[in-house]
Amino acid sequence: MRGIISTLATVWRIAIPYFRSEDRWAGRLLLAAVIAIELSIVGLTVLLNSWNADFYNALQDKNWDAFVYQLGYFSVLATAFILLAVYQLYLNQWLQIRWRRWMTRAYVDHWMADSNHYRMQVLGDAADNPDQRIAEDVNQFVALTLAIGLQLLSSLVTLLSFMAILWTLSAQAPFHLFGMSYSIPGYLLWAALIYAVIGTALTHLIGHPLIGLNFLQQRYEADFRFNLVRVRESGEQIALLSGEAAERDRLLMRFGNVINNWYAIMSRQKKLTFFTAGYSQAAIVFPFVMGAPAYFAGAVQLGGLMQIANAFGQVQGALSVFVTLYRSLADWRAVIERLDGFDRSVAAAQALAVTPPVVAVTPGDGAAITLQDLAVRLPNGEPLINATGISIAAGEKVLVSGPSGSGKSTLFRAMAGIWPFGSGDIVIPKNAKVMMLPQRPYFPIAPLAAAVAYPAEPGSFDSAKVAELIAAVGLPGLVPRIEEEAHWNRMLSLGEQQRLGIARAILLAPDFLFLDEATASLDEAAEAEVYRLLEQRLAHTTLVSIGHRSTLATFHRRRLTVSRDGDRFRLRDSGAMATAE
Repeated sequence: MRGIISTLATVWRIAIPYFRSEDRWAGRLLLAAVIAIELSIVGLTVLLNSWNADFYNALQDKNWDAFVYQLGYFSVLATAFILLAVYQLYLNQWLQIRWRRWMTRAYVDHWMADSNHYRMQVLGDAADNPDQRIAEDVNQFVALTLAIGLQLLSSLVTLLSFMAILWTLSAQAPFHLFGMSYSIPGYLLWAALIYAVIGTALTHLIGHPLIGLNFLQQRYEADFRFNLVRVRESGEQIALLSGEAAERDRLLMRFGNVINNWYAIMSRQKKLTFFTAGYSQAAIVFPFVMGAPAYFAGAVQLGGLMQIANAFGQVQGALSVFVTLYRSLADWRAVIERLDGFDRSVAAAQALAVTPPVVAVTPGDGAAITLQDLAVRLPNGEPLINATGISIAAGEKVLVSGPSGSGKSTLFRAMAGIWPFGSGDIVIPKNAKVMMLPQRPYFPIAPLAAAVAYPAEPGSFDSAKVAELIAAVGLPGLVPRIEEEAHWNRMLSLGEQQRLGIARAILLAPDFLFLDEATASLDEAAEAEVYRLLEQRLAHTTLVSIGHRSTLATFHRRRLTVSRDGDRFRLRDSGAMATAE
């Protein structure tokens, strides 16, 4: 019971925001319409139950006029049922797509807000495969919540409606056994109740492992799909290392998890189907077994027997909803757990950014970036790099150097506001435009002009200006392809990508530009050309570079050096560059 209450509380927490959102009135009206139609359909089943008695009595009495009348009455009920079924499906699907659209936007917003997606990865990404959570699980949650919710509501209303009918029929058709009549109040209702309770208990006992198995199946499927995409994205590196055999083994190992878990699902579903199929078949004849003695004793007519069978079936079906929905309930529970895990992972990433101690990035009134009492740590809490009393003034050209693995790139991440692990203050001038250029720049799958201008909106810059910059950074061959849409990270070499990254920096013209080995894949001559271009085009931009080549000293006026200080590294000001021009 505690598990059911907990699950329903989670469903409420996930579902209710939509019905309180800006689209709430449309969602509420559609939901009310779908519920009203479902209740109307239940009402029709009550009318059809009464029709059963009259129709079969007309057959037994060979009453032609009554027979024709009942056929006409059935036609009216059937037409109403068809119209209700069609519009229930239509309105249900309309509600599904609106609800899914809102939830997808909300989950994407929460995932992408304030670099949550990055912090989730740094934390170990407890919510594995966010793409699956947003693309598949949201869709399944909406569809299953509506389907199961409506089925449960229908079963409850059907149960209440037909309980009274079955109780009345129990009095009209008293229980007969060995020629004796016994008056047992509501015996048909009690028989249906006992039958359904036994079936529900056995179904849960047999099928309970399906919840965990379905959860694992979704995870294994997503892992396999993710690694297939990763192989496609890293095709060149794999080919250069002749890693096809190793990747094949890895892919087949992950696919083996899919297969093995699927076999476990098959085995469990086979057992469950044996029981549920037999249970359903027995449910067809069980009401006749209960009502037939009264019929053969002449206590009821054929119509009464058919009405008993129909009413018994409705009550038994309503009480056995857990049996009929068990597989869907197992899928639903797994979806709920995955979305709940995703929510908790997002919340943990959000809390990480604001729960002390954190690296605080704040706007200041001055014109310089200052680092005060900064202690950057690894996610496990181990110290990495410290910096205090460091100031980078507007217009400076600063080179950051030090051994590999000393935390230089992580320091840049902290200054960008995406690395919360640690403590201290980073003050950045108010309204200053800060841009980080990593060693491997990112380009969306888009026309080349839009990819270079990212993250600005497509069309924010004149195509001729973008084309001129692409040529200026040494890629004139790409200028004719400026309107071509492609996967540029996969098509271009890392050196070409770095050149386009420099073009992006010049185009966006930040006040502070941080280059994290952003030209490391260029030869020294090409690197020198790029830095001269930056000097010409971004003369007033503060330039801070991480680099290991001695030739970079020519393009910087000041050096910050990272060196070991006990169990961590420390950023120190080494002053003006001795080799400055």
